[in-house]
Amino acid sequence: MRLLIVEDERKVASFIKRGLEEEGYAVDVARDGEEGLAMALDGVHDLFILDIGLPKMNGLQVLGELRKRNVATPVLLLTVRATIEDKVLGLDAGADDYLTKPFAFQELVARIRALLRRRAEGSPALLTFSNLVLDPARRAVSRGGQKIDLTAKEFSILEYFMRNAGRVLTRTQIIEHVWDYDFDTGTNLVDVYVNYLRKKVDSDREPKLIHTVRGVGYVLKAE
Repeated sequence: MRLLIVEDERKVASFIKRGLEEEGYAVDVARDGEEGLAMALDGVHDLFILDIGLPKMNGLQVLGELRKRNVATPVLLLTVRATIEDKVLGLDAGADDYLTKPFAFQELVARIRALLRRRAEGSPALLTFSNLVLDPARRAVSRGGQKIDLTAKEFSILEYFMRNAGRVLTRTQIIEHVWDYDFDTGTNLVDVYVNYLRKKVDSDREPKLIHTVRGVGYVLKAE
């Protein structure tokens, strides 16, 4: 999952970004409303964390523009404003949830998970391909009934593969989904992580599921 934080307070943005990355999310940061809107319109994020008090374009204006353009991505508003009227204003503008500063990081993570679960309603609770099973809610993976322990990044890559089974994914697409805008595309980190994942998922098992498409990227297929 890839998240966008639109927050002008650098310490707050850095704190949230670091914590969410430790939870396994890819996280981008915008410092003002105009930059945040431009990044939000890229269509690559699964959720927006949007501060209301932003320079250049406030959070409610950004939110209004997103909804006007039919961007349905969940929005979690962050603000120091705590009145009922402010909350109603934000929710009526199209926000999906509201969190008042200061907040406990655990509560932020819980609200993010709830919004992402809500967005996924109607989709299968478990992702399956061949005898490989991934449970997004429990962050659990097994193959042939045998548990596979994955790091946060390995889990994110495998989930992306399973949601796009049979489709060739380029290294750039994997980077954009699992890492963030600041990632150095000149490194071979994607190949390194996919190699780790392949050893855990395919080692001593048949059929092999993770395949390299030379010069392009990778594909999840059973052959």
